[in-house]
Amino acid sequence: MIEGMSIELLAERSLSHTIALMKKDAPLAFRIPADLKWKLQRLSKQEARSLSQVCELLLRIGVEEYDREGHRYLQKVLSHARADGEG
Repeated sequence: MIEGMSIELLAERSLSHTIALMKKDAPLAFRIPADLKWKLQRLSKQEARSLSQVCELLLRIGVEEYDREGHRYLQKVLSHARADGEG
């Protein structure tokens, strides 16, 4: 570990560096509920990142979890959403 740096900070720097170096050549556009957009905007301000960066990170996390757990991951997320009245 680099002196004085936490594991979380090192991981964040590594992830930021990795994302910054990735070629971004595939646009994606879709509509979302206004309340979700508001939450994403709030999160992006809180994290001092662009809305696009936050969305990309959250999508990447979701895809990586799906790769690990398969369809069980989506079923778990969907069941939590239904329980919370979102779906």
